[in-house]
Amino acid sequence: MISTIIWNARGIRISGAIERLRILKHIHKLSFIAVLEPFLDTTHINLLKLQLSMHQAASNVNDKIWVFWDKEFSASVTDHDEQQLTLQMRHVESDTPFFLTVIYAKCKPILRRPLWEVLRHKSTTYDSPWCVIGDFNFIASVEEKIGGIPYKMNKSLDFLCMIENSGLVDLGFYGPRCAWSNGRGQCSIVWKRLDRGLANDQWLAAFPASIISHLASAGSDHNLLLMEIRVRQENCTKYFRFLNLWVDNAKFKLLVKGIWDEQVTGSAMWIFHQKLKALSTGLSQWSRQEYGDIFQKAKDYEEKVKAVEMVWAQTNDETDRANLHDLNAQYIRYMKLKENFHTQETHLQWFKEGDANSKYFHSLIRGRRRKLYIHKIKD
Repeated sequence: MISTIIWNARGIRISGAIERLRILKHIHKLSFIAVLEPFLDTTHINLLKLQLSMHQAASNVNDKIWVFWDKEFSASVTDHDEQQLTLQMRHVESDTPFFLTVIYAKCKPILRRPLWEVLRHKSTTYDSPWCVIGDFNFIASVEEKIGGIPYKMNKSLDFLCMIENSGLVDLGFYGPRCAWSNGRGQCSIVWKRLDRGLANDQWLAAFPASIISHLASAGSDHNLLLMEIRVRQENCTKYFRFLNLWVDNAKFKLLVKGIWDEQVTGSAMWIFHQKLKALSTGLSQWSRQEYGDIFQKAKDYEEKVKAVEMVWAQTNDETDRANLHDLNAQYIRYMKLKENFHTQETHLQWFKEGDANSKYFHSLIRGRRRKLYIHKIKD
């Protein structure tokens, strides 16, 4: 699985922006991140690269587009201007090289026309898989706008003609219909789908299982775009995991003591083996009852946030707005739990830097699990 995030952050220094990207990187195992409108110059890009634990970084000519990728990719910037940055990339899980163009289109229609011409030209020169993704600052149909004055589709003709002339196809999305809002109060809020992913036929043939999801917005007026590209069958084998969050629960020690004190007959090694087996089974069952599936709950709250965002867009009701804030708090809580899990999974401080000459580190990056050992149990 190749996972990427594209986000118009409207300022990377806004409260919680970097932390959220780091959490999402752990949760989705991101190997590529694009930040639009960081509102910083390139003197800060290397610091953000380190904070995100990425291997390489690049920006376009006016610092409106920052991209970061890790060692899963071999990549180089082939072209960039004020509204786009294009990379030629190859992923370790795929033998197919491809082009990725990240977009941040200007706000005025007349200033976007040079971008449409650049994309038309690229479509005639690329015979490899090509994806164009980002903030196009345009909608493609009246259904992609909620609220405000009725939209006149003649404003989008240049954009629609570019898509058709370039042979691009909208990759669609999961989640709320719109990925941007003006954030205004009751009766004034407007929602639009300004962010999207487009791809050519070669991309659809090479990566037919490309999925874009609109993640809940937090701190910006744009939702994040999560693009997941499935390139091979995942290993679904599951192992017992000890979660550090268990030890903060008052019931934990009592449960462990109760299981460990149960009588088992046999040799010392047999008794030890049976108690470990009973303990792992008991902890797993207790965790499901006490916490539930933290991964599924995070997804559930993600869906709830998306649903309430849509309700708020329709009703403009303050109660729905307050409900959205409460759900966002729960969503962030479970995202942090998942981050703790994935941090514990690696459990290596030097994993952030990696090792360019070690296949073992590449296997970690690709998500292979390390075996877990219990060295001691304190009686």
